[in-house]
Amino acid sequence: MSRAGFVAVLGRPNAGKSTLLNFLCGQNLALVSHKANATRKRMNFIINHTNTQGELAQIIFVDTPGIHKQEKLLNQFMLQEALKAMGDCDLNLFLAPTYDDLKYYEEFLELSNGKPHVLLLTQCDKVSKESILEKIAQYKAYEDKFLALIPTECKNSFDPTQLLETIALFLPSSPPLYDEEILTTSNMREIYKEIIRESLFENLSDEIPYESDVVIEKFIEMPTLNKVYAKIIVEKESQKAMIIGKGANTIKRIGKNARLKLESLEEKKIFLQLNVFAQRNWSKTKEGLKKIGYDFDF
Repeated sequence: MSRAGFVAVLGRPNAGKSTLLNFLCGQNLALVSHKANATRKRMNFIINHTNTQGELAQIIFVDTPGIHKQEKLLNQFMLQEALKAMGDCDLNLFLAPTYDDLKYYEEFLELSNGKPHVLLLTQCDKVSKESILEKIAQYKAYEDKFLALIPTECKNSFDPTQLLETIALFLPSSPPLYDEEILTTSNMREIYKEIIRESLFENLSDEIPYESDVVIEKFIEMPTLNKVYAKIIVEKESQKAMIIGKGANTIKRIGKNARLKLESLEEKKIFLQLNVFAQRNWSKTKEGLKKIGYDFDF
């Protein structure tokens, strides 16, 4: 017997969704940043789990942007991505940091329209045991809404067995939907783009404007070397100068950081060329966003 299905991973911005999925798949494929709303598109992670009875479950986790409401067009696109995943998947997994107010969960309930979900109480290592028990008691008031509540600690001491086996219980009986060797359905261009964006955030911290993005212009794959030509897009010339830096030192640092991550992922040499372009108001019109790869259907 085997099971397979899609699970939308949901929560507020910076709830730890991408960190969890990178841990589960054993690769840094999803962008992780302290910057809120770093994840902008859905991304699938394929986890194969065999329980003690030898039954296989293929769980396709769908990473999503954080659930939030803002009037900016780009934020509207991200909310649309989360809502699509919420409605299309077989099951939802809602991440709730232990120290969070319940308002985030209540907002999720309003949007989910009764979709079956598992509640994952995260970062339990950051609060006292009394606080954990108190938070569990608060969520118990909603126990008719969720299928299961699972408390977890930090990723270093996290055993995912209970989470995976609980999720598997609620997935449809089905043969695997993907080859068991595949980690993600995203193409390499998308993964490279996210790794470069992550390096951009890491090296400029809060200085980097939210309205910045990366486009892979050319990708050449060879047996021992991949060549990647990418452009970083911002909205102002002053932002462009900030990313390039004095003597191009900042862009070199960003490029080196991204290249090392890509080489670790691919286990081969990477040639990476980065250019920076100022494209005024690209994030404020649907046409500008579509050129970057954000397709709207509203």
